[in-house]
Amino acid sequence: MTDRAYDIVSMGRSSIDLYANEIGASFVDIKSFSAYVGGCPTNISVGTRRLGLRSAVLTAVGQDPVGDFLVNFLNQEGVVTEFVQRKPGHRTSAVILGIEPPDKFPLVYYRDNCADIELTIDDVLRAPIADSRVLLISGTGLSKEPSRSATLFAVEQARAAGTKVFLDLDFRPDQWHDARSYGVTMRTALHLVDVVIATADEAKAAVLKEQSAVSVEHSQVSDAHVEGDVVQAIQTILRAGPEALVMKSGAERTVVYLPGGEVIEAAPFPVEVYNILGAGDAFASGFIYGYLKGWDWRRAARMGNACGAIVVTRHGCANFMPYEQEALDFVEQRGGF
Repeated sequence: MTDRAYDIVSMGRSSIDLYANEIGASFVDIKSFSAYVGGCPTNISVGTRRLGLRSAVLTAVGQDPVGDFLVNFLNQEGVVTEFVQRKPGHRTSAVILGIEPPDKFPLVYYRDNCADIELTIDDVLRAPIADSRVLLISGTGLSKEPSRSATLFAVEQARAAGTKVFLDLDFRPDQWHDARSYGVTMRTALHLVDVVIATADEAKAAVLKEQSAVSVEHSQVSDAHVEGDVVQAIQTILRAGPEALVMKSGAERTVVYLPGGEVIEAAPFPVEVYNILGAGDAFASGFIYGYLKGWDWRRAARMGNACGAIVVTRHGCANFMPYEQEALDFVEQRGGF
């Protein structure tokens, strides 16, 4: 697959992210924001591009200046935007984010009538799924039609072409009718993907069957707490067929679970946390980089940990993803892989 035109096509959510400039201020006391680019798959397209991969993004924006803002930034980064669709009558989505270290990062989504959830099967047919080594999809892309069918169709196209499929579970409770519908949908998708990236709470959400198991603190829908047995969740996910479940856990170690019971741990890189938002997408970028380099699971996870550690010391997501040499130097300065 090394002769394919793209290393990765990332499909799904995109947004303008407005980050509070007043670090530590409660949300009601925020006075100003900085505008960045966000959305799990879009962040990963930038993160992998900065690491030297050939990255394209399949998303949709409105015919509005916010869409222009996103596309302009992606073009400057060298992400291929040929497959970004414009959706008349729909808006480019937005997120407003507060930063209250060390553990409170409230955010509010503006996704009513948003463009990226309007991706269609025809949009997928125009994208180079079969000419990419990896297709990255996210849970939110499966939350509503027509994006749900388009995403599953993209996965079908990838599997037929031998393109590896990565699923970031990306659990955003307020984007679903209820948490049970998220679980049902993820359990369907798990049979079709090669590698799953998740937090422990996202893994439990993927197998839950009770709405009451989910709670959200601080209006922080990026960090929902999910009750349940994480060991059972891991086993259920792996029985569905993925070759690996990659469990990211912020400052704690990353664990890669493989079918058959093998468990591989990768130590974190301790840093002082400034803002955790975007760290998971930085992790995914570094991990996919290592995966496509042919590295073993532990080394790829260490690269993911390094990228995540760098981003938590910074203000935003896509705009602050590390570059390849920067990440490699970060690892080398801290004892290597």
